[in-house]
Amino acid sequence: MRILLFILLLTIALFRFTFIVPALAAEISNGAKIFNANCSSCHIGGGNILISQKTLKKEALSKYLENYDNDSIQAIINQVQNGKNAMPAFKAKLSNQEILEVAAYVFQQAEKGW
Repeated sequence: MRILLFILLLTIALFRFTFIVPALAAEISNGAKIFNANCSSCHIGGGNILISQKTLKKEALSKYLENYDNDSIQAIINQVQNGKNAMPAFKAKLSNQEILEVAAYVFQQAEKGW
């Protein structure tokens, strides 16, 4: 009876973890697709071809984005929506959901070090 209970619990645990990870991967993958389609021409690999010091690396985001250290995702969303200087605003081109997904992707990549 204990073996049967153990097998049942193991099956439930494997089932749960098997179906959670792909859902998260798809969400990040969509952010990556949006980034590649709209941002990578200037920010390939987290860099910046126009202003070399204003990369998408964590240190640069912290230095150049207002409120990045307090609310990182919102700071990235604000930058993507409104643009600034050489960066165009994307609020007319991308939906709020797409902006959120690309912001989450940029944040995740910055945390990983690009």
